[in-house]
Amino acid sequence: MFLIIVSGILAVILAFGLISVYFLLDGRSKRRFYKFFIFADLLITFLLIGSFLLRLNLPNNLVELLGSLATIFFMTQLFCGGLVLLAVIIRAVHRKLNPPRMFSPERRKILRLGLFYPLTAAAVSIYGNKIERMETVKNFFNIPIKNLPPTLENFKIAQISDVHLGAYYSLERLEKLLQKIADDKPDLLAITGDIFDSEEINSQAVKLVDSFTEKFKFGIYYCHGNHEHHRGISEIEKYLSETKIHWLVNRSENVTENLYILGVDYPKSSPIMSSGGRGDLDKMFEEQKKNFLEQALQNVPYDAVCILLAHHPEFIDNGIEKNIPLTLTGHTHGGQIGFFGMALLPLFKYTRGMVEKNNCFGYVHVGNGSWFPFRLGCPPEIAYFTLKKISD
Repeated sequence: MFLIIVSGILAVILAFGLISVYFLLDGRSKRRFYKFFIFADLLITFLLIGSFLLRLNLPNNLVELLGSLATIFFMTQLFCGGLVLLAVIIRAVHRKLNPPRMFSPERRKILRLGLFYPLTAAAVSIYGNKIERMETVKNFFNIPIKNLPPTLENFKIAQISDVHLGAYYSLERLEKLLQKIADDKPDLLAITGDIFDSEEINSQAVKLVDSFTEKFKFGIYYCHGNHEHHRGISEIEKYLSETKIHWLVNRSENVTENLYILGVDYPKSSPIMSSGGRGDLDKMFEEQKKNFLEQALQNVPYDAVCILLAHHPEFIDNGIEKNIPLTLTGHTHGGQIGFFGMALLPLFKYTRGMVEKNNCFGYVHVGNGSWFPFRLGCPPEIAYFTLKKISD
């Protein structure tokens, strides 16, 4: 399924590149650029697949360079084709409303400044790769909770997710991120999976995160994501067992007073995107989610204030069903491309931001790392949640 999705995305990118050539060039130039884009896209795809398969034997900076160049090239094609299509649609509407009496070269004036499209597309692609992807924003939320003990008023939780340590996110960058959070002095740091994503540096990464536990009054709490299961989960858990990190696999811990943090594992039957249409697999996914949360709730007092950490965002539904005031998730990266706070392609049931139902809240973190080195309208974030008491 993953290969089908990737192949489909690459086919769309190539199609948008060819659309640009069709409308912006003529004659022999058009034929030459058709061949160029087909050859270049296939070559870059081959290099990307090769660098991914050999990533453990290649320097991270080389993998990052290849990935960045490929991303800029592909995204330039995509955005250029999108701009050209938009211009063609505008021209078609204009012609429909103002039909010309005779042919005139001026009828093509919308596409006349051909260089505008690839240059604008390239600028946007470079911005998404070199600037927005590297700029972390802070988002703050108040979470009203009934019967919150006075001692938990203004208790602040910071969340990061989907760091994906490796070629596109270095240990040095993670250290700066953790220090930035520590400087804000939240009471607790929650990490909702997909951080330890490189077998080569996972042991160093665990030690680095552990070195920051004392900088948070109540420590660091973590749950697994799907990528930890792909990168040697047994080794990762061995490293974690030697630290002060509170790693939660279908269990809970009492933080202070009546506050409990619950953490659930990533179900093996989880869909790549939203559940639905998979028959028995969807039933298995629902059963696993329910069972994982039931295990985590064992020995938790009925009147406890619970915060649930999960990687897959559909655990938000389970949290609401169990009347858990706040469920923190990740996994989706917010789509990595968005407009006006909304994902361009909302491929998940919950893709980014806050969900509220029955006085319960769920949050889908947009992530700190990337599937591919590009973000636009969806910068990496640190999310802060402050608990607030509300009357019955």
